[in-house]
Amino acid sequence: MPRYGLLSGLLIAIGVTQFMIFMIVCEALYPGYNVAHNYISDLGVGLTAPIFNNSIEFLGILVVISSILLYREYKSRLLSILLFLTGFGATGVGVFPEGSPYELHTIMSATTFIFAGISAIAVYRFTPKPISLISVVLGIISLTALSLFAFGIYLGLGHGGMERMIVYPVFSWALLFAGHIITRGTK
Repeated sequence: MPRYGLLSGLLIAIGVTQFMIFMIVCEALYPGYNVAHNYISDLGVGLTAPIFNNSIEFLGILVVISSILLYREYKSRLLSILLFLTGFGATGVGVFPEGSPYELHTIMSATTFIFAGISAIAVYRFTPKPISLISVVLGIISLTALSLFAFGIYLGLGHGGMERMIVYPVFSWALLFAGHIITRGTK
């Protein structure tokens, strides 16, 4: 019997983990980088661009593949589409770094942020408590932070800190969800 959930969970876990590690590496290598005052995407230009852009493109590709596998596992078009759009957006962030024409980078970043937060909420139907509740809370935190960020309300964190309040909750959710579907797939 195919283990689509197991493979999907592994891909999500690998994608998120490698991106988190390489993001930290890039933050350390980027001259004068400050998490409160620099956007995450600043890492996609200059010295750290090859590391950051390849890492986020890889993350996006793995999430797109995972979205297809999860459809086979859960038969949910909604969840599959939400995750596909999240992965598509993440790939686009790497393909169109800051400074790309036509606001393509901003569009891809917004796509990733919006659909990652909604995905975290949407999985409540496919996960048991307390995972479902934690997923919803993390999705709401991310989307709330995105709304504040969009209105320039940074709560003393700086624009870089507030951007991380969008991203870190969905990273946490993705690893939680990946762990759930991995362990579910091994039974």
